[in-house]
Amino acid sequence: MSNIGFIGVGKMGAPMVGNLVSAGHTVTVFDVSSHALEEAKKRGGRIAKNLTDVASSKEVVITMLPAGPEVKAIYLGPKGITSIVDSATLLIDCSTIDVQSSEVIHSSARSAGIDMVDAPVSGGVSGAEAGGLTFMVGGTEAAYNNAFPILSDMGKAIIHAGKEGRGQAAKICNNMLLGISMIAVSEAFALADALGLSRQTLFDISSKATGRCWALNDYCPVPGPVPNSPANRNYEPGFTASMMLKDLALSQLAADAFRVKTELGSDAEALYSKFCKAGNGELDFSAIFTTVGKEGEVK
Repeated sequence: MSNIGFIGVGKMGAPMVGNLVSAGHTVTVFDVSSHALEEAKKRGGRIAKNLTDVASSKEVVITMLPAGPEVKAIYLGPKGITSIVDSATLLIDCSTIDVQSSEVIHSSARSAGIDMVDAPVSGGVSGAEAGGLTFMVGGTEAAYNNAFPILSDMGKAIIHAGKEGRGQAAKICNNMLLGISMIAVSEAFALADALGLSRQTLFDISSKATGRCWALNDYCPVPGPVPNSPANRNYEPGFTASMMLKDLALSQLAADAFRVKTELGSDAEALYSKFCKAGNGELDFSAIFTTVGKEGEVK
């Protein structure tokens, strides 16, 4: 079993720590939030005094942070992770950030002779709790193979997406697709309501017909058809609308950078931006259904 440092133990990180501890690893944790640290401690994590304490003398260091600037601040610079750990340490960044930032961090690790993978996740808090996450992994084949056993203790699918940064690319593309799909499913239910078609009937038909998709079958945005969906818990988040907006914004930054026209991705970002600005950012992203109007626009 490995001696692991884990940085960023919020809603996703804490249950991931718990799964690593359950698998027999020793996990030292660090976070700027004392509440997050206490939650991770309850799950078996050992609280570090500082960044050096959590990263030094560890076989693996995992980060799960909000965005690119935070990840770069943790990894780079004279007091960053790549200057603390030695070449025997494996670095795993599970944050979802822009591809360019990921590539810069990879470059820093490579210059220091350190193996690293970017391994953003899909599955939300429920997936993290159940150890059922999907990891999209970017990095060399050797680094991927080294990370695989650790990631397997937190997830059910560990997929090598390609070279450095391609894990982030896969996550951005996947979540753009998911955001668009959730809006499409929400609009279909809004139209069904207007036409007098019951929500259950639409679900029973579309979930078995050509309209079936994860946003409908597994995460239905209306109460009733899928008992475990957030719609049946007042949209208590598994994945917040603000996080969806962040990922959609990343997809549009990438699309602009590489001159790819993603009109539906752009529209989805605009709709989630309006939704979050209206004070709904901490609701589950499926709550966008509640503000889809008669013409399919967020009110």
